[in-house]
Amino acid sequence: MKILWLKTELLHPVDKGGRIRTYQMLRELKKEHEITYLTLDDGAAAMDARELSAEYCSELITVPHQVAPKFSPRFYGELAGNLFSKLPYFIAKYRSPAMRQAIDETLAEGRHDILVCDFLHPAINLPQSIGIPTLLFQHNVEAMIWRRHYEVAESMPKKAYLKSQWERARRFERQACRRFDTVVAVSKEDAEFFRSEYGHKRVREIGTGVDTEYFTPINGDQSTKPNIVFTGSMDWLPNSDAVKWFVGDIFPLVKREIPEATFTVVGRDPFPEIDELAKRDNSIKVTGRVEDVRPYMREAAVFVVPIRIGGGTRLKIFEAMAMGLPVVSTTVGAEGLPVTDGNEIVLRDSPNTFSRSLVSLLQNREKANKIAETACRVVRGKFGWSSIAKQFEDIVVEVIETRKDAAAERAFIGHQQARSVSQVREL
Repeated sequence: MKILWLKTELLHPVDKGGRIRTYQMLRELKKEHEITYLTLDDGAAAMDARELSAEYCSELITVPHQVAPKFSPRFYGELAGNLFSKLPYFIAKYRSPAMRQAIDETLAEGRHDILVCDFLHPAINLPQSIGIPTLLFQHNVEAMIWRRHYEVAESMPKKAYLKSQWERARRFERQACRRFDTVVAVSKEDAEFFRSEYGHKRVREIGTGVDTEYFTPINGDQSTKPNIVFTGSMDWLPNSDAVKWFVGDIFPLVKREIPEATFTVVGRDPFPEIDELAKRDNSIKVTGRVEDVRPYMREAAVFVVPIRIGGGTRLKIFEAMAMGLPVVSTTVGAEGLPVTDGNEIVLRDSPNTFSRSLVSLLQNREKANKIAETACRVVRGKFGWSSIAKQFEDIVVEVIETRKDAAAERAFIGHQQARSVSQVREL
């Protein structure tokens, strides 16, 4: 197959959930298929990001596009201007006439079997007519993320702004999904949302994978210190909210029982308010971007995912499990993953219950090891990326074949109608 894959960023460094999922999927698909990767490029990627794209695509097409840095004067100016737009800001900032032209020109060559839109964001640049089968790969329900932002916001001005973004996101996402032949979700919950809330009948889901060769079990090297670790891109609002909630509402309860407990936040580009947490409390460490998260995970006694906002599935949970770490998460944090509370994971949603379970695992090594070993066995046995990519490949083939069958059926009906008209004329 020849696949035209649309994205809004280059994949290197492969340091956040969406990039990891796309990179691993494409790397597997490229073994058998030709991938044309057409993306926006703001020039902020790693110096060798273009050269390294050969790891996941056969052809790279980049379109220059500058996105305002967060918290810059231009960023705030665009937020203000967005108040008068029908589009949510997270979509509007990726509007690019140059990308639409590049898509048009590439489609006009007539050499691709299917167009895949990776995440919702590139959909703003789709031409009216596409002409080949289309698939939208949804890593999240974007509107759900904004709804949860709205629900946890405390100030009235912020709630009003987030409600507006949520309503715009829902409207745009619903309309965009209906443009595609098929929508692929990363969990059964998300897939059901697309069916019931957006009315899309052709929705499929794939599982979440993990690189089992990279994330290997810690075994006897696991830390005996009460160090708690969280990993994730810290410029993503759900991760930032999770850390602030944990530090403000959960961690103090843990320290009452275990005063020597520490908390390490590992992830790129933390907001200033996250950096400030470490300055105020020396038991908290904020690393910023690191080349390799595994050394920090090896220093963990327990891995936490205190996420209150989000959609899709959290790759970080499977990564921790593959390394043999016990995980405590909120229900939202583990949403969409085939895990059971008390078996492969501990799920708690209030500060009191979350902190008590965390203390229990920190103080009871046998209990922590039992949960970790069960999770490690399940994840490493069932969720390697090769099997997940095969699921996606099967869906792509199905979309192409379905479009061909529909075209053949239309051609047959047209032929039969023409034949009937001809016979009537002969009479």
